[in-house]
Amino acid sequence: MELKEILDIIRATTDKDTKLYIVTRITKSGLTKRSRVKDKYLFKVYQMDCDNEMRESLYNATISQVEKTINKNFEMVDYDVLSDETEHLFTYPIQNKVLSFSDVVTNQLLKACDRVTSIANISSITEELWAYCLEFYHPEKDRKIFTFRKILPSKVGVDDKTKNFFKAIFNTKSQQLSLLKEETLNLDQQIDCIYVDDTFYVIKKAYFEQIVGLQEEYKEKATEIVNNMIGSGFLVGGEKLHELIEKKPSIHKKLMKVERIGGYKELTPSKMRAMKKICKKYGDNLTIKDDKFSIDTEQDIDAILKALGDYYKKGEISGKPYGTFAGKELKAEQPTQ
Repeated sequence: MELKEILDIIRATTDKDTKLYIVTRITKSGLTKRSRVKDKYLFKVYQMDCDNEMRESLYNATISQVEKTINKNFEMVDYDVLSDETEHLFTYPIQNKVLSFSDVVTNQLLKACDRVTSIANISSITEELWAYCLEFYHPEKDRKIFTFRKILPSKVGVDDKTKNFFKAIFNTKSQQLSLLKEETLNLDQQIDCIYVDDTFYVIKKAYFEQIVGLQEEYKEKATEIVNNMIGSGFLVGGEKLHELIEKKPSIHKKLMKVERIGGYKELTPSKMRAMKKICKKYGDNLTIKDDKFSIDTEQDIDAILKALGDYYKKGEISGKPYGTFAGKELKAEQPTQ
């Protein structure tokens, strides 16, 4: 389905029928260090009532955001973890995906949900506000379209005694500042992804990966890859890679590219020297000591990942060098006899 078709369906609905849902993520009890990410969390959907002005604003903002995305003329491509995040609209089918978030779109949003009575009641240490969702229903086509936007902690305002600041509101009529005792929730006028007909249409890739739980799966996979790299015996200082995994999510995908290529499993001293020569050609220093890659700084990690992740590329036609972890392998056709 093209994004234009999705917009046409949304326009055919009315703001009066637009529904607002809040998705929370609940941390399961009884977890161990070996628990997989897909087994750690549950997602729960709540319906949140809103007045006519709020519904109309959300409805119009959605149409505006989809129109802006269409006007950018993004190419629609299949989702890939390593794809560039700009100038693409990604499609991500939900079938056969082992995601705990799947229950949100294949089950919970299709039936009656509990209603929100207090934001504080669904925001705690074990349950956190995760995303907000809008439903647009076209009765004639019996079709539902859902949009999602990640909720950031800074967007939630509840009475929290542990925070050392006052929530206040300035009354323009009385021209006085007064305490704000009500709960607040800021809803961004943005869309991270759209779900319809068993497929996500991904507009903001990084936030989509957070919403459905892919980002944490990538972190888990990155940790496994580093363990394999250390186990291969060619790396000194691998613990620094583990530290960076915790601090820098962008490294997760680079490690997955290294694993996909798999070159680290067949390293030899001569191959390592060839890598060092290529890195040096483009201004990167690949540190090798006693026929092993050595990590002392974050720059060392960057150079190693570039070398093992096939970062350095050259255009077949232009002959110009490029640097990117993205891209997919092409198979050259055999010339006809």
